Amino acid sequence: MVKSGFILFLVFTLVNTFGQTGNSLCEMKLVQSELVFDNPPFKSCHASTIAETSHGSFLISCFGGTSESAPDVGIWLSSSKDKSWTPPVEVVSSKWGSERFACWNPVLFRSVDGTVRLFYKQGKSPREWWGMLINSTDDGKTWSSPVKLPDGFLGPIKNKPVQLSNGEILCPSSTEGRDKVWSVHAEIADASFSQWRKSVPESSEGFGVIQPTVLFHKDGKLQMLCRSRENKVVQSWSADNGNHWSKLEAINLPNPNSGIDAVTLSNGLHVLVYNPLTRGKEWSNGRNVLKVAVSDDGLNWHDVYTLEDQEEGEFSYPAIIESSDLLVHITYTFNRINIKHVVLKPEIQNQITLKQN
Repeated sequence: MVKSGFILFLVFTLVNTFGQTGNSLCEMKLVQSELVFDNPPFKSCHASTIAETSHGSFLISCFGGTSESAPDVGIWLSSSKDKSWTPPVEVVSSKWGSERFACWNPVLFRSVDGTVRLFYKQGKSPREWWGMLINSTDDGKTWSSPVKLPDGFLGPIKNKPVQLSNGEILCPSSTEGRDKVWSVHAEIADASFSQWRKSVPESSEGFGVIQPTVLFHKDGKLQMLCRSRENKVVQSWSADNGNHWSKLEAINLPNPNSGIDAVTLSNGLHVLVYNPLTRGKEWSNGRNVLKVAVSDDGLNWHDVYTLEDQEEGEFSYPAIIESSDLLVHITYTFNRINIKHVVLKPEIQNQITLKQN
């Protein structure tokens, strides 16, 4: 006869080892792991983004130059070819008129019409930057001239836009004010990105948050997850396609003031990439460990894969998408000298049920 206490212990262990998602267990199997650049032409790079093109290939972009905020920092792009990456090409330089201003945080997004859009920021610092956009109709081979976004709009600040059920595009965005106030908001555009409007959380009291990412829930609600200064991932919810958002509140996930990204898979599972530490002297900046977690409700998260776990180093600013073959593609900063690309295969397993004999 199996003791009931032993059953509970075993089920608890299985759930915390593999991550429970509703009535199933999920594991992530490694398919591919690689550094994107061979002999990169820049000294430093950061803030990667990834998108799938119409032919099942991929584009990866980041900013690169001497160092973050240096006036030579431009936007660089590589594409996948025969399962390898082309040498990076600078698609946007830092030149702006007769001056040079650093480029920041590219974000790739492929519209339903096949147009690939690359948003980025330009300026001396996040407190002074402005939003920019270039477009490609040939899967990133050629690009339009840069266009400045409408005054007061920055576009997606780090993480990918999402297309809503009504066809509009929601860009998760944020500001870092000169008064050191951090705040998140949503910028909603029509399909042509010609008309824009904003929406903000009901209240952000007590939180300094930036760089949100957006998840879709089965009940039609949207969930915004944010990087924070408060050592926690912070959330807000919308029940009306992003027009109104609930007040910000922390969830039970650590955050060392470092970028996150998440995606809702086609099967409804939510997948998050994050640094699972808090910021403090014992952990330096907390970016030396990077993990993948899953959830079925956006509230209860379970780690299912470790991307990096080092005593020191920086593995940060992840980007995540689901590809057309239902694999999970993740990119992230690798010690500020390269970008790493990892492909995972989600495997949903039937929940193990133990019966007392």
